[in-house]
Amino acid sequence: MAVAIKMKLNEKLYLRDPQETKLGRKIIQFSILMIDEMGFEDFTFKKLAERIESTEASVYRYFENKHRLLLFLLSWYWEWIKYCIDTKILNIDDPKRKLKIALETLVEAAHRDDPSTEHVDEAVLHRIVIAESAKGYYTKQVDKENQQGLFLTYKTLSLTLSSIVMEINPKFPHPRALASTLLEMAKSHIYFSEHLPSLTDIVFKDGNSESQVQKLLLDFAFGLLESSLFTAAEEKI
Repeated sequence: MAVAIKMKLNEKLYLRDPQETKLGRKIIQFSILMIDEMGFEDFTFKKLAERIESTEASVYRYFENKHRLLLFLLSWYWEWIKYCIDTKILNIDDPKRKLKIALETLVEAAHRDDPSTEHVDEAVLHRIVIAESAKGYYTKQVDKENQQGLFLTYKTLSLTLSSIVMEINPKFPHPRALASTLLEMAKSHIYFSEHLPSLTDIVFKDGNSESQVQKLLLDFAFGLLESSLFTAAEEKI
């Protein structure tokens, strides 16, 4: 039997931790399915309450509004990704191998549903991250929410990648920029391939462009890290 996983997230994301109750887990489960089905704009707590045969007031006991719910889902996802990466690289010393595993894990999430998280379909949540995540932090409240630590899981994951980057090439001058760029590329190029194909070289084919995105991330990351241009430039400073 799989051991259930509970993600430790910022308490300011919710009014009551939905992971702690049956109703809360149902809210998470069906909000993921419904946002994937109809999009974040059309999703409402009223529609969610009707789907789970509860009341709108009950949903509001867990989340202040649907924006906080979206931030919770995004944070949950990035914490899960970090957990997966940390588990896979735990006993690996070669930093290049670590980065390869980390980038592959980012993309493989598109087809993985972790049995230890029964109330979360990670493959569906992955689609939400691709399509809706920008709505989580491209807002007027971003600075205030950042001060509250609502994006900490995403920033911590980025820090994990940047630390591996520095292990590979300590002279690389842009580790944090490379890490955050890789995270964004993992999301955006899958989206571009399906909806805005002229913005990417990834070909959307039978709903599966992940292997191409994996290669793109690896080529981009190692192409920069092994470039003599950055090493030489740093040595001259």
